[in-house]
Amino acid sequence: MDSEILYAVEDGVGTVTFNRPQARNALTYGMYERLAEICREPAAHGDPRVIIVTGAGDKAFASGTDIAQFRAFSSAADALAYEKRIEAVIDAVERCPVPTLAAISGAVTGGGAALALSCDLRIASATARFGFPIARTLGNCLSMANYARLYALLGPALVKDIVFTARLVEAEEGRLAGLYSELLPDHAALMQRAAELAATIAGHAPLTMRATKEAMRRLTAAAAQGVPGDDLVTLCYTSEDFREGMEAFLAKRPPIWRGR
Repeated sequence: MDSEILYAVEDGVGTVTFNRPQARNALTYGMYERLAEICREPAAHGDPRVIIVTGAGDKAFASGTDIAQFRAFSSAADALAYEKRIEAVIDAVERCPVPTLAAISGAVTGGGAALALSCDLRIASATARFGFPIARTLGNCLSMANYARLYALLGPALVKDIVFTARLVEAEEGRLAGLYSELLPDHAALMQRAAELAATIAGHAPLTMRATKEAMRRLTAAAAQGVPGDDLVTLCYTSEDFREGMEAFLAKRPPIWRGR
């Protein structure tokens, strides 16, 4: 697992790199947990003042959870436990006491998109493509907390657009929609700008950063407070369609949806 997620600190800037380019940086549970460990206790991991999160290569930031890990699902409890586990990781990124910056090239989809949303800032190269194409792949759904994050950033119309059509948002549209604060022409320029931006942030008042990001987290979390969602997760993850979508994806064939 250590080779699947790289971490280094230099001049107060920590860099986390998802390192499975051969799998479009698909995320294993070990990769999720390592990211959470760093974000929960940055002081114990080189004490960075800011953390850059990125993917190895220019093909993908992260293409979501490794689909093979879903094959063990057999009950509603499995689905709910998965969403709880991933939400704990996303929560760790959002609560990280130092600012986080996602530097995105290529595909940023599924769980990778959820992690990008949980970072404080996002910049991207011209190849960035963001989305949750689950309506044509697995037939599952997002957690209520992730719907709330998307709702807060993009609004309900665009959320339904990208989920219903299963399309990926191209880089310029993402910038205009507020997904990215900056676009860079290529991956090399992206990483150079990420380093510059991180250095600027690292030189600013850390308590201002911490208070501001926590204020934004609380406001976004309030939107989902008390809104039930377990029934929606159970509906999708325990369906015949989810099993069909997963097997079709792994077999590289189109799924046959039946709505049950």
